[in-house]
Amino acid sequence: MPLRRLALALVAAAALAGAPARAQVSAAPAADGLQSSDEAFAKAVTLHQAGDIIGAIDWYQRALKITPWRLDARSNLGAAYAKLGRFDDAVAQYKSALETDPGQVGIRFNLGLALYKTGSLEEAAAEFREVLKRDASQRAALLLLADCTLQMGDDAAVVALLQPHEGELLDDHLFAYLLGTALIQTNDLERGQAVIDRLFRDGESAEGHLLIGIQHMRRVDSREAVTHLSKAAELNPELPTVHSLLGVALMNNGDRPAAMAAFRRELKTNPNDFQANMRLGLLLRDEDRLDEARDYLVRAARLRPKDPDVLYGFARIQLGKDELAAAQKTLEDLTTSAPDFEGGHVLLATVYYRTGRREDGDRERAIVEKLKAAREAKGLAGDAPPKAHP
Repeated sequence: MPLRRLALALVAAAALAGAPARAQVSAAPAADGLQSSDEAFAKAVTLHQAGDIIGAIDWYQRALKITPWRLDARSNLGAAYAKLGRFDDAVAQYKSALETDPGQVGIRFNLGLALYKTGSLEEAAAEFREVLKRDASQRAALLLLADCTLQMGDDAAVVALLQPHEGELLDDHLFAYLLGTALIQTNDLERGQAVIDRLFRDGESAEGHLLIGIQHMRRVDSREAVTHLSKAAELNPELPTVHSLLGVALMNNGDRPAAMAAFRRELKTNPNDFQANMRLGLLLRDEDRLDEARDYLVRAARLRPKDPDVLYGFARIQLGKDELAAAQKTLEDLTTSAPDFEGGHVLLATVYYRTGRREDGDRERAIVEKLKAAREAKGLAGDAPPKAHP
């Protein structure tokens, strides 16, 4: 099952997490308040199981107003919010429940899942790590942690995370996809090929074609990359990153309209894909659709806030809107954190010249010439616009 399908299935399962099969009312004599809380909770569970999520939320809230400390109502309320797609509200309820009892592994997993759905990948990863620390058998937490790590660009960490489980999980296509992607991205092509071969062992697979496509992208063979990534998308349109990578390959082939369509298709099923958000934002900037471009770059920045391409994109938008002070700050941050990013120095020189700081502009131009000479000596392409890579 592809990871996005897995995540959606887990969200659906979480919607009833902790809900008893039938309403549970305290059998022993109890104070009026506690009995009222039990009755409200039982009513909420009945509505929840019947699919009346709005009604269930109301009754869970009534129960919590009487007994704010009860974990069952707090957890089920979070699950009800998740069922409606109100993940920020779900996060608040799960966090509150964990303040009462940090050892609740199921609630912590649901918290990680809700954070994952909002694109807060660092926070989600931290929760999945804690789940695995408390219960190493949580396979879903392992795969979601691997996906968070892959999306944040730490391929070596994905390999380190998944390798110990290779013997038990390699027949799982999702596991093989995540491990194979990370191996290829870290240039361990021999082992990556072994994963591909395993994926094709039982016949053609979308995951296998995707990994071959990534291999061709790393060899700068975008034509063959498009062939295999298109086949992967045909076999499984919901395979994570397949449309995003296809978009990058199409960009390398010079087909910008098709690339934009591929990025938009990725974002329909995976709104938190970094490459799709970042590159679609840059392409829209090229068309002077500045406000729309900024929206995509903002989401990309939530995933990788210090990425040079994201900062570069923001600076170009700021220049397009004549926000020179903001552009200067963005570009100074960019050239400090990524001093070899040639495009940042080019734009920063432009900003300095436009604001009358000729000496600073000349200094940036000299840096550009030095970087260009070093790049040409190595036979490399420039980085402005950013390189299209998997």
